[in-house]
Amino acid sequence: MDQSRMTSDLLKLGQLRFKELFPEKETNEQILRFLALSDFAYRILSQHPQWVDWLLNEEAMQCRDCDEVFPNEVSDISEQEAFQFLRVFRKRYWLKIMWLDLVLGNDISDSILYQSQLSEHLIANANKWAFAQVAASNGMPLDEHGEPIPMLVLGMGKLGGQELNFSSDIDLIFTYPKTLKTQGGRRSIEAQVFYTKVAQKLIAALDQRTADGQVFRVDMRLRPFGDSGPLVMSFSAMEDYYQDQGREWERYAMLKARSLGEKDRYWEEFSALIRPFVFRRYIDFSVIESLRKMKHMIAQEVRRKGLKNNIKLGAGGIREVEFIVQALQMIRGGREPDLQVPSLLTALNVMSKLDVIPVEVATDLREQYLFLRRAEQYLQAFNDEQTQTLPEDALNLQRLCVLLEVEQSSALFNLFDKVQSQIRYEFAQVIGEEAHDCEELDPSYTSAWEHRDISYLDIGLCDDECAKWQAVLNTFYTGITKKQIGVRGRDVLDRLMPLVLREMSAIKSSETLQSVLDIIAKIASRTAYLELLYENLGALQQLIKLCAHSLWIAQQIARYPILLDELIDPAVLYRPLPVNAYYNEIQQYFLRIDEDDLELQMEALRQFKQTQQLRIAAADATGVLDIMKVSDHLTALAESIVAKAVDIAWAQMVARYGQPEGTSVEAKGFAVIAYGKAGGFELGYDSDLDLVFVHNCDGSSKTSGDKSISSRQFYLKLAQRLMHLFNTRTPSGILYELDTRLRPEGNSGLLAINIESYYQYQQEQAWTWEHQALVRARMIVGEQSLAKRFHTIRHDILCQSRILGDLQDDIVSMRAKMRAHLSKDSEQEFDLKQGGGGMTDIEFLAQYVVLAFSHDYPALTRYSDNIRILELASQETVISDNEQAILTRAYCQLRECYHLNSLNGKGKTIEAQKLQEQSDMVKQIWLAYLK
Repeated sequence: MDQSRMTSDLLKLGQLRFKELFPEKETNEQILRFLALSDFAYRILSQHPQWVDWLLNEEAMQCRDCDEVFPNEVSDISEQEAFQFLRVFRKRYWLKIMWLDLVLGNDISDSILYQSQLSEHLIANANKWAFAQVAASNGMPLDEHGEPIPMLVLGMGKLGGQELNFSSDIDLIFTYPKTLKTQGGRRSIEAQVFYTKVAQKLIAALDQRTADGQVFRVDMRLRPFGDSGPLVMSFSAMEDYYQDQGREWERYAMLKARSLGEKDRYWEEFSALIRPFVFRRYIDFSVIESLRKMKHMIAQEVRRKGLKNNIKLGAGGIREVEFIVQALQMIRGGREPDLQVPSLLTALNVMSKLDVIPVEVATDLREQYLFLRRAEQYLQAFNDEQTQTLPEDALNLQRLCVLLEVEQSSALFNLFDKVQSQIRYEFAQVIGEEAHDCEELDPSYTSAWEHRDISYLDIGLCDDECAKWQAVLNTFYTGITKKQIGVRGRDVLDRLMPLVLREMSAIKSSETLQSVLDIIAKIASRTAYLELLYENLGALQQLIKLCAHSLWIAQQIARYPILLDELIDPAVLYRPLPVNAYYNEIQQYFLRIDEDDLELQMEALRQFKQTQQLRIAAADATGVLDIMKVSDHLTALAESIVAKAVDIAWAQMVARYGQPEGTSVEAKGFAVIAYGKAGGFELGYDSDLDLVFVHNCDGSSKTSGDKSISSRQFYLKLAQRLMHLFNTRTPSGILYELDTRLRPEGNSGLLAINIESYYQYQQEQAWTWEHQALVRARMIVGEQSLAKRFHTIRHDILCQSRILGDLQDDIVSMRAKMRAHLSKDSEQEFDLKQGGGGMTDIEFLAQYVVLAFSHDYPALTRYSDNIRILELASQETVISDNEQAILTRAYCQLRECYHLNSLNGKGKTIEAQKLQEQSDMVKQIWLAYLK
C-alpha cells in the first residue's frame, strides 16, 4: 500500500519518530511507514540507528543466509559475551523480519520459514556454546570413535514445523543417545549430570532476561513428566516413557518434533525410536475422538480466560486448521510415510496429492491458514508481544487495517468472520461435533417455551406440580428479560429451552427444573455456554441428571459455569481419579501454565479443585462411591492442592530471597500438618482446612539470594504466601478456608514454627483440647525426615501419662461448651454433629481413649481417623467389641446423613426420631467413660 493510503494518525506518528531518530536524513517513505507500524522497530532503531542502511540494502533483504552469531570459537566466549551476541543477533534479524513483513509485503510462508531458520540457528549456536562450557571443566561423553556425543535439541510445535511466530515462545525437549561417563576433564561425571548442566546453560542463554533483553521464552513442559521430570533423558529412557506412559496429547506434540542444528547420525536413530508411538501401522480413526476432546479442552480454556476475537484458539482459528491436518496425518500417517512430516504446509500438499482431501479444500485451507498467520505476525510485530487477539485500541486497529488493505475496522472483523467460518466448516467435516435429535422434537415443547405456558405439555404433571413448573418458568423468563443477552444468545436460548423442557419431562420435579434454570440464568449472557449445552445433548442430560441428584452440585455449577465443560464426557465425569493420582494430575494440569503468572496459577488451583470435586460428587450422588471413599477422595484432592500450593509459594519465595541453607526443591525443610477432618481423612465438600506449618531450620541460617533474609523469616513469609494463595478471593472464589488457630499460641503465635519449638509447646504449654486435636493430626506435606520427627513427637505427646479424673473433667467441660454454643438440638430436630450422641461425642470418645490409654497401649497412636482408632481400641481391649461396633455403626450412619444433607442443601439436622436409638446408645457409652 502506498503512503497516500495510510491514515493521518499513522503518518503523523511515523514522521515524529523519523525526525527524532534521523534528523539529518531526508524523509524516506519506507522508513516512515516502518516506524509508524511497529513500536518494537522504533525501539530497536533507537538503540541501533546504524542498522537502517542495512534495511535499505535490497540485496541484503533478499538474502536468506544467516550471519555467524559468535565472532570467535565458542570455547573462547564468556557467558556475558555469549548472552550479548545471541540477543543482539535476535534484535537485528527480527528487525529484518519486520521490514520484510510490514514494508516489503513478504509472503508469510517465507517469513515464518525464515523466522524458524533464524531461531534454529540461534538455538544451535547456544547449544554448541553450552556444550563447550560444560566440557571445559568436566570433559565430555565420547563414542567408540572418540567423537563427542551431542545433546539433541528437539524443537516442538511451530518451531518443529518451521512455522514460528514473530514473538513465539519455544517448546524444547532435550535428549542424549548414550549413557557414558565424561572423559578428558578435571573429573569424570555421569552423562545425565553432564547433559543436565548443558541444558541448564542453554536455557539460561536463551531465556534469561538481561540488559539486551531475551532471546526466547523457553518452555520445557512438553518433556516427559512435565515440570516434575528430568531436564534431559537418554534415548532408552525416552523410549520407555512413551511406550509405557505416553498420553494421547503427547502423540500430537511429538508429531511436530524435529531435531535442531547440524544433522548427525543420531537424528534418524531418535526418529525411528519415536515414530511407532506417534504413527500407528493401521488407519487410526481413534484420533478423531481424542482430537475432539482436545478441541473441547481448548474451547474450555477460551471460555475460562474470556478470550474474544482470538484468531488462534477461537472457533475457526489457526488451531482448528492444525487439528484438521494433524488428525488426517495421524489417521493415515502409519500407512503413508510422506505424511510423517512436522510442517503443516508440507502435509497439506501431500494430502492433496494423495487425495486424502480434495485439492480445492487443501488450497482453501492453505490460503485461510496463511491469512490468519499473516495477521498473527503483524499483531506480534507491532510491539513484540505474544498475542493472537484482534486489537481493540485505535492505533493497532489502524495498523492492521492498513496492512490487510481494509478500509475500516467493521470490514476487518467481517473479513475474519468469513475466513474463520470457512475453517470452522472444514473442521466440522473432519473432526465432527456431537449431534442431537432436535429435528425429532415434539412441537409442544417449543410452544410451551414460546408462549411461556406449561399447559402445552402433556407429560403427566399433577395440577399442583404444573403450577410449580409454571411459577419457576415465569420467574426464569422475568429474570432473563433483564439480562443483556444479545441477538445470537437469544437465538441459542430459544433453541435450547424446548430441549430442556423435553429432557425435564421424564423427571417431573419442579425443584430440579428450578436448579437447571438457575444455572441457565447464570450463563445466559455467555453465549458460548448456552451453545455448549445446545450442541452437546449429552452434556445437557448430564446436567439435569446431576441437578436431580444433588442441590450442592447444581449450586456449584451455577457458581462456576466452567464446570459445564466436565459434563461433555460422562466416562470421565463419573470416574474420579485413583486416590493416589491427584498430585500427578495437578502437575499435568499445570504443564501449560506460565510459572510466573501467579494470578493464572491461583485460578488453576481453584478450577482443578472444582472440576475434581464435581467428578467426586457425581460419582457420590449416583452411588459409584460410598461415603468413606468420598472422604478419602476429597482428602487426597486437598492434599495434592496443598502440596502444589507449597511448590508455587516456594518457587516465588526462592526467586525473591534465595533458598534457606541446605534446602532444595525436594527437601524444603518445611512441612504442613493437617488437623481435624483433613487429618482424620473425613473432609466434606465445603470443609475448611485446619493446618499448622513447621520447619526445621536453625536460628542462625540465612537464605542464599541477593535479598538474603533469615531462614526463619523465609518460612514465615512462605506460610503467609500460602495463606494468600488459599484465602484470596478470585473470580473462582477462595481455594479453601485455611484455619491456622490450632498452631502453638493460637492466633498470637508464629504462623510457621520450628518443629522442636512445636514439640516443646506440646510438652509444656498445650491444653488438653490441643492434645485432643493432636489425635487427629498428621503430616500431609514434607520430606521424610520431618515426617518421621513429627510422628515421634505426636507419639510421645499422646503417650504421656495422664490423671484420668482431670482428663475426663477437661473433655466433658470442653464438650459442654461446644454443645452450648453450637448445638441446634430441639424436640423436633436432632443435630447430627453437635447433638447429644452425635458425631462430635463419638470423636471426643475416640480422643479420650487415645489420651487416656496410649501410655499403656502405645499402638493406639497409630492412626488419626476415628474408625481405625476405635478398631485399635477394641483390639487392645480398651473398649469392648460391642462398644466398638455400636460407635462405628453410629458414626458411619451419622456421617452419611450429614453428607446427604450437605449434598441436598438440608442443613445439619434431621428429624429427632430417625436416629434416636443410635444416639441413645452413644450417650450410654459416653456416660460409661466420661461421666
